[in-house]
Amino acid sequence: MAKNLSTILVTPVTTEKAYGLSQKNIYVFNVPLQANKNEITDAVTSQYGVEVKAIKTLVQSGKAVRYSRGKNRYPGTTHRVDTKKAYVTLAEGSSLALFETPEEEPKTKEEKK
Repeated sequence: MAKNLSTILVTPVTTEKAYGLSQKNIYVFNVPLQANKNEITDAVTSQYGVEVKAIKTLVQSGKAVRYSRGKNRYPGTTHRVDTKKAYVTLAEGSSLALFETPEEEPKTKEEKK
């Protein structure tokens, strides 16, 4: 099933675990549930302009959540939506500037006043 790459939106995950993995040149992305590895690789390459070496995907099941509509009235559970993550390993020399902070220019004495 050929999809348009503009419809596959991959968004980076910015957590502490993702930051630690970025030191090893592995980046984490949230991807659509229906996207396969080839489509994710093409989408990352087109959106970020980097070369992908390897990719691992996982589907994270949604948690069961209890709910109640008042005291002893229709108690039950529902489930949050499932999400899919992609762990993308980039080729040597490729990197993303997700966690870099821009360096501030030193202020002069005149600007401080």
